[in-house]
Amino acid sequence: MAHRPTGRIRRAVLGSGAVVVLAGLNAPAALSFAQDHYHAYKIAQPGYQARYGSWQRVEIPQEYRTNAIHAALLHTGKVLIIAGSGNNQQHFDAGTFDTVLWDPVADTFEKVPTPVDFFCGGHAQLPDGRLLVAGGTARYEVLDGEVSRAGGGMRVKNENPDKALFLRKGTVFRSPSGVEYRSLFDVTVPRAAKRGFAVTYWADGGMKPWKSKVTAGEERVFVEAVETGPDSVTAESAQYEIEGLTGRDADNAYGLAEKITTQKQDFQGIRSAYEFDAVAEKYIRVDPMKQARWYPTLVGLGDGRVLAVSGLDDVGEIISGDTEIYDQGARKWSKGPFRYFPTYPALFLTKGGRLFYPGANAGYGPADKGRAAGLWDLRKNTFKAVGGLKDFDATETASSLMLPPVQDQKVMILGGGGVGESSVSTARTAVVDLKAKSPVFEPGPDLPQGTRYLNSVIMPDDTVFTTGGSSDYRGRGDSNILKAQTYDPKTGEFTEAAAPTIGRNYHSEALLLPDGRVATFGSDSLYGDKANTKLGTFEQRMEVFTPAVLHRAAGDRPVIGAGPEEVARGGTATYALTGGGRPATARLMRPSAVTHTTDVEQRSIALELRREEGRITVTVPGDSTLVPPGWYMLFVTDSDGISSVAKWVKVG
Repeated sequence: MAHRPTGRIRRAVLGSGAVVVLAGLNAPAALSFAQDHYHAYKIAQPGYQARYGSWQRVEIPQEYRTNAIHAALLHTGKVLIIAGSGNNQQHFDAGTFDTVLWDPVADTFEKVPTPVDFFCGGHAQLPDGRLLVAGGTARYEVLDGEVSRAGGGMRVKNENPDKALFLRKGTVFRSPSGVEYRSLFDVTVPRAAKRGFAVTYWADGGMKPWKSKVTAGEERVFVEAVETGPDSVTAESAQYEIEGLTGRDADNAYGLAEKITTQKQDFQGIRSAYEFDAVAEKYIRVDPMKQARWYPTLVGLGDGRVLAVSGLDDVGEIISGDTEIYDQGARKWSKGPFRYFPTYPALFLTKGGRLFYPGANAGYGPADKGRAAGLWDLRKNTFKAVGGLKDFDATETASSLMLPPVQDQKVMILGGGGVGESSVSTARTAVVDLKAKSPVFEPGPDLPQGTRYLNSVIMPDDTVFTTGGSSDYRGRGDSNILKAQTYDPKTGEFTEAAAPTIGRNYHSEALLLPDGRVATFGSDSLYGDKANTKLGTFEQRMEVFTPAVLHRAAGDRPVIGAGPEEVARGGTATYALTGGGRPATARLMRPSAVTHTTDVEQRSIALELRREEGRITVTVPGDSTLVPPGWYMLFVTDSDGISSVAKWVKVG
């Protein structure tokens, strides 16, 4: 049965029978109005929608409107929308952090208590259906010319091997010349390590005293000067006294800083990590990461563990290459292989366990480091570059994905732009076949125009729906692109889809819903006008796309009935199936967890399909690097390309 929008969803078009007469309009205005009215009439027609699809806006009650920075589909069918402070300094200062749960079926919203500022953190699906959320914001940036108090990183040393040292936010560090700096965060400095005992015997029978080597515990914290002005700026290394310590603590603890300046101070990350329980609908604290991270990528591995990569650290510097791995069973982090990437790198788990980096990334990092595409072997910690990419210097804010089905091992990159606030954008797409002996990117069809921040979503029929974006940095110059298109990997071509009515650029997301539609969220334009004179506002409206094929379903979609909720990897499962035409394909589709045009979670896995009267039997591949453990949407698509509503299946 075809999906029908719920009560709070309305069509973003005018009724075909509406007649409006406006007096006093000049001819150009009247012509423009008539054109707009005709367009609204045209896109509401069944024939148009059966060819191009349609968009509907979601009515959101005022109290649930938020700045959607992150969006993830949970195995309950609800969508977790995380704002944190939502790129709003006032919300950050007030400690107002936001998470909203949207139920697309009941069309209801609810607030979820949010313990820390997850704004610009990372996320990944876990084997038991929880969502790991790690990193976020410790401090907002202060731009050049606006820094009134000198600031920088302070390394805090603790030479006491018997206990850790806890220093509260606001602890004062005093330089040898008496200049004072105050810490902006709590910090716990681990106790010193004592090892290497040694005894030496003299020839006369005497004995040299025991000796031990003590390695001071160390932690870093951001500090800023107590007083404003240039007198607090220093580029000299120095040891700092910690005010308020007495006795042995005062003897064993001190600060070290090399450079404290009034230069721009970037966003700073946090170490916090939480699991979001989709059933209990709450965040559960787990061990924090060793490294603070802002703009990190979290990617699930074949054994169910999660790798955290890149980000800005606790003093606003891009992480040089430290990675760490989360084990849900132990709920702890361990050290991962050392490898540098720009922030929010797109990393895709490939057959055999290597991660493929297509060069797509978002945000921070020099133009000449970590931009080359390639295959990363985690076990050997080797990186094999993959060439052939046109416009290789325009991969920031590019979209990328593993083309469906994942067994084909093809990765596509779409659009992108220059590093930082560059106005450069590219219409380039390219595809690499990782099964080839020497993989190399091959050109794909161009997008309609140069596009940054494009959102790309894998569909149940093995096509890719792409929408939105802007041609300039953060929609600058009124450059939002109100276009959408569908890419068919079989033909290598785009076909036009119905145009969205809401522009999407920076801080926007799109994801596949279990009913086969695509939901879009967010957008954070830098300016609100073509002349770039009016500051932009965050787009809080949501819009949902219904594919053309569902308009052609005429109420007769395949329906997956009774069958197992859990399937072993390599095993088979049988489900009742009614409705629709002849079943043609079955796909397991991993739910999205998307931010900043980066969605490394979504993947579509082809299942071996056996048809019988009134039922189907599917076989799940046995390779965990193709099918990482977790919850998936099972879709069946008939020979006309019409898909079922998904059935949730857990793969162990």
